[in-house]
Amino acid sequence: MTWFTFAFLTALSVATHDAWMKKWFSHLSPWEMTAYPLVYSLPLFAVSLLFVDIPLLDKTFYITFAVCLPLNAIPLFMYMKAIRISPLSLTVPYLAFSPVFIVGTGWLFLDEIPDGWGLAGIAAVCVGSYVLNIDPARRSFWGPFRAVFRETGSWMMLIVALIYGFTSVLGKLAILHSSVMFFQMSFFFVLNILIIICFLIFRKIRLAIFARHPAKGMVAGGLFFSHILFHGFGISLTKAAYMISIKRLSIVLGVIFGGMVFHEPNFRIRLLGAVLMFAGAAGIVLMAQ
Repeated sequence: MTWFTFAFLTALSVATHDAWMKKWFSHLSPWEMTAYPLVYSLPLFAVSLLFVDIPLLDKTFYITFAVCLPLNAIPLFMYMKAIRISPLSLTVPYLAFSPVFIVGTGWLFLDEIPDGWGLAGIAAVCVGSYVLNIDPARRSFWGPFRAVFRETGSWMMLIVALIYGFTSVLGKLAILHSSVMFFQMSFFFVLNILIIICFLIFRKIRLAIFARHPAKGMVAGGLFFSHILFHGFGISLTKAAYMISIKRLSIVLGVIFGGMVFHEPNFRIRLLGAVLMFAGAAGIVLMAQ
């Protein structure tokens, strides 16, 4: 059950981070909104590296590390833009499809194949995400599918889920060829620096903007750091598809935040979808023992 604890803490960190960013930083540009948690989490990654042993690294680690840099930078920006321009309950649910993509990438890169119960749990998570997007006023079967094209944040988050289907598995591969702490801390230390430098070079952000809300920025950075830390330990202890399915319970929390904090519509039907997703995730946990 240790992996489940880390996976659930990851979900909690992600959902809280999304709500925090949408509430306090959605007035910024997508570039500045993306950079805010990176700037304030950078010192945490830097300090952590001072206490991490450097393991024996091989060619697989370096190749995977290099490939993961652009594959993580692109969805990070798209993720922030999606939750900035669209309701949380119409964006974060599409992340539920990342475990489906991971079934294929996990088999391809890690030779991980979920059993029948695991696949059933993953399917329940996906069905729940469909229910989340049902509009009671229209009662259309194809409505949730059309929402992907109608809502910009929805189709952007679906692309994010597809990319995360690769990066989650590649990240675990890098962990297997190093260590949890070394890869997570070193990778996001480098990634944060590269993204911030690129944004500055292309004049997408101004450093002065990050001095305006230091307290809120530190909370954002701390939540992002917690997400990365818990994710690394969780995915190293079980199959990638299982861990990511539990991590997607952030969708349940995101729907609750969307209804309670941002007063988004159709709260009850979306909460029903969230319950279905939780049932699927719980099934994965019980059958993975």
